[in-house]
Amino acid sequence: MSDVPQLPPSLLGVTAFLLSKVGVAGRRRMGERLREHGLGLWDFAVLAALRDYGPASQRELGERLGIDPSDLVAVMDTLVPLRLAERRRDPSDRRRYRVAVTDEGRATLDAAIADAGAVRDEVLAALDEEERRTLHALARKALTGLDPRARG
Repeated sequence: MSDVPQLPPSLLGVTAFLLSKVGVAGRRRMGERLREHGLGLWDFAVLAALRDYGPASQRELGERLGIDPSDLVAVMDTLVPLRLAERRRDPSDRRRYRVAVTDEGRATLDAAIADAGAVRDEVLAALDEEERRTLHALARKALTGLDPRARG
């Protein structure tokens, strides 16, 4: 008999439980990798959105990512001093800020995305490449059903 305690079969039959456990493992490992770049998960998400969609107002960015405005201010207060993003008054409306990713932010994001690939390999080590692609496609489809922002 193995010395490793076993999870209850009742739990292993619950897909949401399985997804949660894999998600927690992925989030934990990704968080560790991002900290090596001085980033958190929201910082990573903001840099990705700015690179993929270009400069945006903080309001637009918050809506796109589903980040509370006060939390987005905290993210920008992390990214701007690190010179990963810049925040300037919107010339068309001085009450708003527009934010953009910097060249240093793009380089940091590229390194973080490479680390995300390594985390994927760690978390999904039990799956072959075709299974990983299938899992990704199914997870994306499930998320799209829950959150219309995942379409596209």
